[in-house]
Amino acid sequence: MAVSYRKLLALAALLAPLAQADAAPAAPAAPAARDARAAILLDAQSTSIDLKTNSAVFSKIRISQGAMSITADQGQASQQRSADLYFEDNVWNFRGNVKITVEQGLLLSDDAQITFVNSVLSKAVVNGKPASFEQTVAKTGKLAKGNAETIDYDAAKHLVRFLKNAYLSNGDNEIRGQSLKYDVLAQKVIAEAEEQNSTRVRIIITPPPKSPAKAAPPAKPSP
Repeated sequence: MAVSYRKLLALAALLAPLAQADAAPAAPAAPAARDARAAILLDAQSTSIDLKTNSAVFSKIRISQGAMSITADQGQASQQRSADLYFEDNVWNFRGNVKITVEQGLLLSDDAQITFVNSVLSKAVVNGKPASFEQTVAKTGKLAKGNAETIDYDAAKHLVRFLKNAYLSNGDNEIRGQSLKYDVLAQKVIAEAEEQNSTRVRIIITPPPKSPAKAAPPAKPSP
């Protein structure tokens, strides 16, 4: 029997790739508050600072703050507004082998635009062919992963948006669409009809392996 598009989207919204299928997930604990006072460490192979435009370019850059880290072949910042070295309410552009580690997972891309607010990573928009996101599921130990041409990560909302040829998998089940949203804390995937550009969402569900049948007890010998 054909499944309606509305029902398919409803299934997509209910499918939680990072939750166990056989148990209702417990309410996720609130993540530790990110401390804007944590030291930001920056090191690079070389640096070029343009005093006229008040911008800086770093090669083979690494930035870290607590559990967050960013590495790339090149990083560029502009509009230094304080003594906080370009991290006080500013946007950075990274290019080449970009790797962003955040408390919710790992982002890999060809390039990225990262916004810092109050010296804390607030948002990252990454692009690639494709860009990817991955996270180890604590309950199962499996690697949940997704990719798309563009991934938009909102740190404050704990929301990852996959845009253009989006794909998500928890190692067992898969979902594809033009646009997918993943709520990290609620462990919920959302596929909204108006964001699919008239294409259909496709879901592949892999049934768990069957338990081996128990061997029949040996027959009793006849008297």
